[in-house]
Amino acid sequence: MLLGAIADDLTGATDLALILSREGMNVVQVNGLPKDTSQFGDADAVIIALKSRTIEPEAAVKQSLAAAKLLLEAGARQLFFKYCSTFDSTDKGNIGPVTDALLKLVGESRTIACPAFPANGRTVFQGHLFVGDQLLSESPLRDHPLTPMRDPNLVRVLQRQSANEVSLIDHQVVASGADTIADALDGLNGIAVVDAIDDADLRAIGRAVRDLKLITGGSAVAQGLPENFLMSGLLSEAGSRSETPIDIGGGVILAGSCSAATRRQIETAKLAGVVSLQLNALDIASGKITPDHVIDFVNSHSNSTLPPLVYSSAEPDVVKIAQEELGREAAGLVVENLLGEVAAGLSKHGYNRFIIAGGETSGAVVQALGAEAFWIGREIDPGVPLVTSAGEGPVRLALKSGNFGSDEFFIKAWEMMA
Repeated sequence: MLLGAIADDLTGATDLALILSREGMNVVQVNGLPKDTSQFGDADAVIIALKSRTIEPEAAVKQSLAAAKLLLEAGARQLFFKYCSTFDSTDKGNIGPVTDALLKLVGESRTIACPAFPANGRTVFQGHLFVGDQLLSESPLRDHPLTPMRDPNLVRVLQRQSANEVSLIDHQVVASGADTIADALDGLNGIAVVDAIDDADLRAIGRAVRDLKLITGGSAVAQGLPENFLMSGLLSEAGSRSETPIDIGGGVILAGSCSAATRRQIETAKLAGVVSLQLNALDIASGKITPDHVIDFVNSHSNSTLPPLVYSSAEPDVVKIAQEELGREAAGLVVENLLGEVAAGLSKHGYNRFIIAGGETSGAVVQALGAEAFWIGREIDPGVPLVTSAGEGPVRLALKSGNFGSDEFFIKAWEMMA
């Protein structure tokens, strides 16, 4: 193994797997912390997808260290800690504490933090994170129900979380090329937030960090890493892998994300003729809505040309009502658990095509389906591939981070699954 990656949610892991696969690496994604290294095979890169983004920092650190130790045991030459391109976190973590712990594990005193993903409109300039042409703090992410991001200055945000010194390598340095970036890194200790406004910046950063034992960032910064292994002779060109065949069964769209992007995708799907059922966390918690109710709804539309849509996505003020009644974490969990049970129930009815919106929802569904590892398939939208579960009874999935994808994502994903 050349690269071992720890992702703090499932869709982020899939996004990273797609990028590394596209750059010539043989990639295996393992969902959840494995007991041993038997699922890694002879992969060039292994990504362990955790569900650690919004749990307590101590638990996130414990899980991330356990994953890192397995990857190092399997021979990983470099570790990559992958988090969201919108730096989803709170003042107490989890990005800073996990980075600190991983640095200590590998015996290093420095690393980078670069969440930029220009293809999806995430750029970092003068240490400030932009979503499109808006500062993070002025984007819809400021009202994220779990990780409201109201400070766009990543140096400040990360310094509040980390015991290490946090500094900035600005765009003037980055634009000067890989050697200049590497020289700047040589003079630093701690964590360097690195500016990036386009893919050329990210590839230059990738070349500059070839000797670091730990890299942290969004998935896009990893696009420059495979070239380092190619140049050193450790990686040969990987042969293309065809889409794993599956029998054509039923399909469904399950959306738990409340992001503005997912809400637009839902409205676009409904305008295209997708039938839908909206869920409310309070109705689920009270038992008014059960998995059987939802499964019956989906089955009643099994002959539709387009898959039915089940969603809990809503405007922030509506979500807030459920959070105040049930608690922030509990409101999300009741929805995730129900959608996981729905997916498992539908699988027993012959459904094997699932389009999922939201990292937490994706994690719940994948766990319920027992999908322990994935083959990476074609790209639907930037950062979102089709994946097919490994093992018996494979299922095809599109696992979309809440903020990713075009407005037509659900329709596009379904057409590619057909």
